[in-house]
Amino acid sequence: MRDFPTCLGENGVQVGNGSCSSVNRVSQNTVICVYTCKLLDLSCLITITWSKNLMGQCHSVEISDLSGQSLSKFVLKPTLFSKRKGFKSLDILNSVKIGLFWDLSSAHFGSGPEPLEGFYLALVCDNEMVLLIGDMKKEAFRKTSSTPSIKNATFISKREHMFGKRLFGTRVQFHDDGPVHELTIECDTAHDFRLVVSLDSKIAMLVKRIQWKFRGNHTIWVDGAAVEVFWDIHNWLFGTAFGDAVFVFQTSTPTTTEKTLVGRRAFSGPCVPQWPDCFEDSKTTGLGFSLILCVCKHD
Repeated sequence: MRDFPTCLGENGVQVGNGSCSSVNRVSQNTVICVYTCKLLDLSCLITITWSKNLMGQCHSVEISDLSGQSLSKFVLKPTLFSKRKGFKSLDILNSVKIGLFWDLSSAHFGSGPEPLEGFYLALVCDNEMVLLIGDMKKEAFRKTSSTPSIKNATFISKREHMFGKRLFGTRVQFHDDGPVHELTIECDTAHDFRLVVSLDSKIAMLVKRIQWKFRGNHTIWVDGAAVEVFWDIHNWLFGTAFGDAVFVFQTSTPTTTEKTLVGRRAFSGPCVPQWPDCFEDSKTTGLGFSLILCVCKHD
């Protein structure tokens, strides 16, 4: 098992410009989902960003090559959010045309910026549905008049900012065909000094005496498969009042493509998790899903 404290070091998890202030707790509420897919013969990364700031909710879709070089990007700004359904044609390398379709007119949102149900967002290439997210799948196929692609997109990374006092929660699907789990992280830094990670209200990981174990890693089992959990809560314990922490949930060893993606395309906010240097070994192989949580705590 990898030694997370050693490979991170004191500055392994970097923090950007300033701490998580009360303004940034609103303006930097962001979820970034990344997929790999084939657009004709071109292997691409598709990054979907859901965000919420003082102006309202917005989302963006960016298509890039495997090195992270942007090929096309579309942003639906809060001022345009009244147009909650629509279509946009995107050009890739002046030769590949992608149809972007979305319908958020009936979307239901929780406390975060990512819609939970009542929506779809779809990418169509050459009359094939290359990416479809949301629960309104029948409506999406009817609207786009497309057929399912034999080269399905793969969900490889989700990165999220979370804010709170001692209890934080999100939803996660570790495998494409697996169930969606309610993930909660509870950290008591005042009395019991323990860290608790739960899935669907059942404790999956318990770390005691976290004042001595503020960095570490542990393997849990989810849906019959191993998930390695890395944490760094040093700034929660010894930082400012608006301390930040980073949690990484990794289903398997990341590929070179995934390491480049997570390391170079991380959050551009006040809390910037960086992929541990020990994962930069080019010999590592295997596909996997990464959930990266940048958690800002306020008293």
